[in-house]
Amino acid sequence: MVAVGRPAAAPSSDGSADGDAATGGPARRLVPVIGTATLAVAGLVLLVLRDPRTPGLYPTCPVLALTGLACPGCGSMRALASLGHGDVATAWAYNPLALVAVALLVGFWVAWAVRAVRGRARSRPARPWVLLTGAALVVGYAVARNLPALAPWLGPLATAQGQ
Repeated sequence: MVAVGRPAAAPSSDGSADGDAATGGPARRLVPVIGTATLAVAGLVLLVLRDPRTPGLYPTCPVLALTGLACPGCGSMRALASLGHGDVATAWAYNPLALVAVALLVGFWVAWAVRAVRGRARSRPARPWVLLTGAALVVGYAVARNLPALAPWLGPLATAQGQ
């Protein structure tokens, strides 16, 4: 009897099945890890070379343009450009959440790279309460950064300065 479903993968030169990232060779397992890092660095280089603080280079945030309210991502490109220039204080002033997100993403990337080098399978997905807590924090941040009393600390620097 022939099994129906996913066809068996052909063995590769290292004896592992094609498409199985957990058992492929180390170089093969690192391709998506290095590719992701390359894209992230290329994006950062673009923001350093083509400064988002220059009017007209990048589109305006649609939420800010339509409502006058700063969304959770407002100031993120300017924050990343400042971070690329090594100015952490200004990056924080543009969008504190962006710096927290960058730190989390770098941590997740390092964990992914370690798993790839060790040949371990991807860990289980995040539990629903973790995702809901993260979403609630982002929504809370969006509300807090638009409160007049907190805008000087949480609002995007350019918006707070009236630029």
